[in-house]
Amino acid sequence: MTVTDPRPLTGEPLSLDLLNTRWMSDGEPRDLLADTEGLAVWLAAHGLDGRFAADEATLDRTRTAREALKALVDRPGDPDATARVDAVLEHGRIRAELTAEGPGERAEFADPAWGPGWTAARDYLDLLRTAPDRIRTCAHEACILHFLDTSRNGTRRWHSMATCGNRAKASRHYARTKDQ
Repeated sequence: MTVTDPRPLTGEPLSLDLLNTRWMSDGEPRDLLADTEGLAVWLAAHGLDGRFAADEATLDRTRTAREALKALVDRPGDPDATARVDAVLEHGRIRAELTAEGPGERAEFADPAWGPGWTAARDYLDLLRTAPDRIRTCAHEACILHFLDTSRNGTRRWHSMATCGNRAKASRHYARTKDQ
């Protein structure tokens, strides 16, 4: 039986998508990584299901990576948060190789259970290299989702204008009309 991804925001870069395995629904926190079935959904969403097992060890290490990334997103440049992400990155490495198509790279792990979390942490490094000022947390006070701002002028505030953006506008409108 295939389980569909229940999250309100998907399709973000891998590192931010890992953070978005936690979200709010009707005022209640939800967590896709509450069990190995949710991990299997997340792995499949990124084509990682053929490379990594959706088992307890992988779930534990992926959650560890998620917490490390969350700390760094919440506190950019914080030495403790940086050390936590570095600790995740110590579990893998990139190996240069020559393939039939030419030069290439392959990730290697002493413990494959670190693979998904390590891959997400490595993706975050790529975001920091290319667009550090475009990594955002949704501006709605009740939302905990993250996104990469791909708008032309870089002023996107909400993960979705249809949900959080609309709620913010409705709240402002209500506040204005209430005082009249």
